[in-house]
Formats: sequence, structure tokens, C-alpha cells
Amino acid sequence: MTLILGVAPITALGQRAVANGPQRGSISGDVTDVDGLVIPDATITLDEPSSSDSQTVTANETGFFVLKNIDPTIPHKIVIKANGFGDWTAPPVTISPGQQFELTDIKLKAAVVETTVTAVTMEQLAIEQTKDAEKQRVFGIIPNFYVSYEKNPVPLTSKLKFELAFKAGTDIASIAGDLFIAGLNQAADTPDYQQGWKGYGQRFGAAYADSFSNIMIGGGLLPSVLHQDPRYFYQGTGTGKSRALHAISAPFICRGDNGHQQVNFSSMGGDLIASSLANTYYPNSNRGPGLVFSTFFINTGGRIANALVQEFVLRKHTSNSDKGN
Repeated sequence: MTLILGVAPITALGQRAVANGPQRGSISGDVTDVDGLVIPDATITLDEPSSSDSQTVTANETGFFVLKNIDPTIPHKIVIKANGFGDWTAPPVTISPGQQFELTDIKLKAAVVETTVTAVTMEQLAIEQTKDAEKQRVFGIIPNFYVSYEKNPVPLTSKLKFELAFKAGTDIASIAGDLFIAGLNQAADTPDYQQGWKGYGQRFGAAYADSFSNIMIGGGLLPSVLHQDPRYFYQGTGTGKSRALHAISAPFICRGDNGHQQVNFSSMGGDLIASSLANTYYPNSNRGPGLVFSTFFINTGGRIANALVQEFVLRKHTSNSDKGN
């Protein structure tokens, strides 16, 4: 009787185990990086799209985790994620009934941070610097486009050189300056045009032709052909003597597009060519070599004076002059 009673419960338990299916197990592990350092708070997901057994747990402060109640009848997909690391996916894991399976060699690699960098070409930077220069005006009125206050100026393209020259030559303030010069010449009765409004118109035409041809040739054409920069580069630091020498040398020494100092053939050549062109529209009595060379020396002297004023006076009166600093 005792033996019979002892066997009956064991048989019943076996029957219940078979009825309920294989005993479930667990999967555990430690999450580390490739150097073996612990990764806390990682997210471990048991992905079971074909059943309701999917679950997610979080690793503790030592990187340890346990997935419980795991079905031993199917392979399991386990994905581990952590901030700053790439996802880690385990090979399909199948456990035995009741097994406490330890998942080893969980090593997450640092994520590759993809950074989108917008490459700014030299041409784009030159365009931006030129647009800033075109906002420079003395007292907010007089254009001061040909002075660079940039710490790191880039060379201008030929297109930008011509655009800057045309903008300076057609600016309303530049035209107003030629109207003023025409009035002074009218009062001095030079060049030898007639007096009256017709004479004033002729003098204005001559003054505007002088300035426009000079800026287009010396600021656009020759700098493009010779690869020279037509701008004055503000020094702003150093002794007064070094700054003065820098300004005085500007009509004779310029910066090449290659960044090296060069003889300023653009400026001097522009003055000579523009002065020579004046022989085609000045009165016959004013034409000749004297017109060419006197105009050249006057323009050169004016450039020296302008550079000195730029270096020591005008910056504080020029709008947008602090853009490049």
C-alpha cells in the first residue's frame, strides 16, 4: 500500500508537466564594450514576432540582465541597444528546458557619429566677403567697397572683381562725386569746354568717364588678367610708422591672388590706360602726353592720401567695417 501511494503522485506530476509543455528557462548576460568596460542601462529586447513572448529589460548598473520565462522550443532573437553604441544582435539562441542560459561575449562597439559638413568653397567665401564689403559706407553714404577689414581675406574671382568695380562705378554716391568735381572744374574753367550748362554737362561726362574707366580697368580688367587683388587691406595694428608705410606703398605694392606681394601693375596700369583714353574725349587743347602723365600722378597721389585716411581715420566712420573681425 505504501509503495502504491508513493508512485501515484510522481506519475501525476509527470502527466501535468507533459500537459503544460517543457519547463521554461532564462537567458542572462553582461553588457560591455569592446574593451570590456561595463555598459549600464542598456536595453535588451527579446524579439518574438511570431508569438506573445516578446519582452524588454534594462541592464543594471553593472551591465547585468536576465530574460525570464523563455520558451525552449524555438530559437530567440536578442537585440541589445545602448546610447552611444551600435546595436548588438545575438545569433539565434535556443535553450534546453529549464536551462539558465548565459549569453557571453556581448561587446558593443561605439557608434559612428555621422556629421554632415557643408563644404564652403573659396569662391563661396569670397562672395560672402564681397557682399559684406558692398555694405561698407563712410558715414553710411560714401561707398568704401575696396577696403578689406577681414582677418582672413580670400582672393576674388574675376567675376567678383568686375562686379565690385561696376557696383562702385555706378553707385549713386560715386556719380554724385563726379557731379561735384564737374562743378569745381566748371568754376576753374577746365578742361577747355565752354561755359554754361552744356559745358557743365561735358565736364561731368569727362569726370564720369575718367572715374568709370579707371575703376573698370584698374579694379576689374587688369586685376583679372594679372591675378592681382585690387583692394586695400587694412593693417590696423603695429606702429604708426609701419601702418603709414603700409598705406603709402599700396598704389605700388599689392597682394596677388596667390597671397604674395607683387608690383601693383593693376593700379598703375589702370591709371595710365584711363588717362590715355581721356585723350579721345577731352578738348584738343588739353590732349597730349601731359594729360596722361599729369592725371597719372594726380591719381597716384590721391591713392596714397586715400590709403592713409583709410588706415588712420575712416574705419570708425565706416558701416559694417567690423564684420570680418
